[in-house]
Parts: sequence; structure tokens; C-alpha cells
Amino acid sequence: MTELLQLEFMRIALVIAVLIGLTAPAVGTFIVQRRLALLGDGIGHIALTGIGLGLLTGTSPVLGALVVSALGAVVIEVLRARSRTGGDVALAILFYGGLAGGVLLTNMQGGGTSMQSYLFGSISSVTVSDLYVIAALAAAVLVIVLLFGRELFLLCQDEEVARASGLPTRFLSLLIAITAAVTVVIAMRAIGLLLVSALMIVPVAAAQQLTRGFRATMLLAMVIGVLSAVSGLVGSFEYDLTPGPSIVMVTLAVFVLAVVGGALTRRRAHRAPAEKVEVEAAQA
Repeated sequence: MTELLQLEFMRIALVIAVLIGLTAPAVGTFIVQRRLALLGDGIGHIALTGIGLGLLTGTSPVLGALVVSALGAVVIEVLRARSRTGGDVALAILFYGGLAGGVLLTNMQGGGTSMQSYLFGSISSVTVSDLYVIAALAAAVLVIVLLFGRELFLLCQDEEVARASGLPTRFLSLLIAITAAVTVVIAMRAIGLLLVSALMIVPVAAAQQLTRGFRATMLLAMVIGVLSAVSGLVGSFEYDLTPGPSIVMVTLAVFVLAVVGGALTRRRAHRAPAEKVEVEAAQA
């Protein structure tokens, strides 16, 4: 670990891993609660068009991905709310459109190699300036979660009840979608666009096996996200593996352990009352 911290790019990578581990599950908790688990995956494919546009024009691919994915998130929400198209169909339309647009623009630019690092992640190539951008975006996401957490929770629980309570449901729905888009851009350099949705969803699914309350689920998911991101990164360095897939595999391993642990805990909880009844009957 000491050797790892002596390398500047690994220090940067560790900070980014912590930021991703915090933000992705925090936003993912709302997405899972709203049953839009594939939203991150869909936005990730939309971001490909932004990256291709940035590479083609010689501007920042990260900025292009941020703008296009945010616009795509707004389009998804508008299609879901105002048309007869369901949320899953809207995601599929933007999913395929973003993928096709990204491939076409990249082929026009001739930068297939550059696109590869965004598809599967290349955390070792992240610079200090990239870190500043990612840190600013991560701070914005966490501030939004802190400021609007209660309202977003009510929206995700029941949109009709939230509307009846006077909450601006359309604004909040757009806020979730845009925040998810920003989170995808934060994580794409480290995890890769094809894998980023896993870190938004799997830690939340793991936390749900062990907790009941919404806040407890979010906090535990963020802990799992940070531990998985850092462990996967360190493991990839030690064993010369690709960081993105390593982080996702660690997250999946934690999910399996959470399922087993949750099942054992529930079985023990169900068994305790029965044993208490048997003891009381024996004493009587």
C-alpha cells in the first residue's frame, strides 16, 4: 500500500475512486427506488455521442459527454412524462440512438482507440485537472442529494402523493435524471461507460439485503461503493488487472455476501420468537 501511495497517478485514482464510490450509490438509491435501474446504462450510451462529438471537434470529450448526457436525460424524462412512451421504451430509444451516434462520430474522427478508454475506463490516465473537474461534479451531486433528499424520496415512493403534497414533481424528476447523467460522467473515466451503471445499482441492491430504512440503505450503499471502488482499484494495481471490471466484480462479490448474510439474519430473526415460545411453554 505504501508503494501504491508513492505513485502520483494512483493517489489521484484513489481520490477519484472514493468520489465515485460516494456519488454513484447515492444517486443510484433514488433510481432503484423509482424502478429505473437501467437509467444509468442508458445515459452511459447517450454519453458516447457526446464523447464522439468532443473527439470530432477537438474539444473536451468530458464536456461533450456531460452536455449530451444531460440533454438525453431530459429527453428521457419528457418522453416518459408527456408521451405514451413508457420509461423503458424511452430508455431503449435513447440507448440505441446514443450508441449509434457515438460510433458514427468516432469513425468520422478515426479515434477508436480513444473511445476504448471511455467504454471500459482508464483511471491511470486521469490527470490532476481531470480530478478537479470530477471533484467539482461530485460535490454538486452530493449537495443536491443533501438539499433535495427528502423531496426526491417522496417522489420516488409515490409520484401522485408527491404531486398532491404540492411538490414540483416535474422539476424533481428532471433533477434525478440530470444528476444521474452527471454521475455517469464522473465515473466514466474510471469505471467505463459500459460498467458505470453497476456501481450505481449493485451497492444499493446489496444494502437493501441488510437494511430497511431508505436513509440507512443509502448510507450503507455509499460505504459499500467506497470500499468496492478502493478495493477493486488496489486489487487491479496489485494483480495487473483492468480497474473498471475489477471494481465491478468486487461490488458483485459484496452483493453475493450481502444476500447470504441477509438471508441468515432473517432466518435467525424468525427463529428467535419460536424458540422463545418453546422456552416459555417448557417453563409453564
